[in-house]
Amino acid sequence: MIKCLLIDDEPLALQLLESHVSQTEGVEVLKTFTNPIEALQEVETLKPDLIFSDIQMPELNGVQFSKIIGNKYPIIFTTAYEQYAVEGFELDVIDYLLKPIALQRFQKAVDKFKNRSKSAAADAPAADYIFVKSEYKTLKINLSDIHYIKGMADYVTIVTADKKVHTLENLKHYQATLPASSFMRVHKSYIIAMDKIEFIERNRAVILGDYIPVSDTYKKDFFDRVNN
Repeated sequence: MIKCLLIDDEPLALQLLESHVSQTEGVEVLKTFTNPIEALQEVETLKPDLIFSDIQMPELNGVQFSKIIGNKYPIIFTTAYEQYAVEGFELDVIDYLLKPIALQRFQKAVDKFKNRSKSAAADAPAADYIFVKSEYKTLKINLSDIHYIKGMADYVTIVTADKKVHTLENLKHYQATLPASSFMRVHKSYIIAMDKIEFIERNRAVILGDYIPVSDTYKKDFFDRVNN
């Protein structure tokens, strides 16, 4: 869900933006402001994913606001004045919406933000560790240390060479989080690190001397990967 701030000194303009947000999937309003200075004071606390800001406002205009916050928070400008477009794009804003803003044009701007976010995520290096909540601690575990993960009824156990960490997360979480290039689900109760397999005996992968079953659901994908 994209959480956004709406900044405009005209209440009717804010109402229109709120209406557009309510009709756009995956977007919600975090907070609205008619005073950009108040928005500036709260932006670090609210940490929005995206900001829609008018440009021509008293005390602090949208361009000045954008320069103060820098590139930390993506901005889409909304304004009734075309002459600000060039300056807006020089600030590397996501888009520039000219009032009155049509719903379709608003949603196109949101799509531009989504596409830019996807590109940035694809370019970012993957972390080589995870943080795991276990009892009263949050533990950092290097991915290279994980041998396998076992799912139980109410918790999962992350197994390394020297310890077992219990957490209330579920296997689906780790299946989505761990890199598929290194880890694979082989059973409803197991995710394994492929490079930690010692040997395979029939439909079982042996890791740390433990025999881990490969169920029929995952057997074909598992052996295709092993054989290739």
